[in-house]
Amino acid sequence: MRNALVRSLVFVAAPLGILLPATSSAQEKAPANCPAILQHTFPRLQDEKPQTLCQYTGKVVLVVNTASFCGFTPQYKGLEALDSKYRSRGLVVLGFPSNDFSQETGSNKEIADFCESTFGVKFPMFAKSSVRGADANPLFKQLAQTSGTTPKWNFYKYLIGRDGKVVESYSSMTSPDDRAFVREVEKQLGPQ
Repeated sequence: MRNALVRSLVFVAAPLGILLPATSSAQEKAPANCPAILQHTFPRLQDEKPQTLCQYTGKVVLVVNTASFCGFTPQYKGLEALDSKYRSRGLVVLGFPSNDFSQETGSNKEIADFCESTFGVKFPMFAKSSVRGADANPLFKQLAQTSGTTPKWNFYKYLIGRDGKVVESYSSMTSPDDRAFVREVEKQLGPQ
């Protein structure tokens, strides 16, 4: 009934040039099997087209806050290698550029160009947003609440299992090729 009412309002309002606010949340649009942690939509870095994280349901997800002018920026290369190596087994790395630590001052286009031309980044990246504090994007607010920790610096990592539960968080010091970290990723992916 509610959806029919919304469609009717849109039908009547559209010819009049009236813009109606969005009335349904990501949770209402999310497929039934999409875990709560993935029930978010963010603009893609390259073109700012909305992307739902529900498309990664059933995958092992590594969420990383990134920056272009940080001592840890070379981790982009390792993150791309990790994503490339394990993509066929169900891993996806998701990058979220942030200027929370004053090391990501560029526009989304500049960040996208830098990531691609300098490190060959092909894993999904999203538009620049805040990842900590009151202005943190909804995913990072949820990650902080679930894991009990917020990013302390750029390239902080959250590993989410196929079931949508946060497995572990990792400091910026944990490189993408760290043995213990890779073992945990492989454990979450399961046998080949």
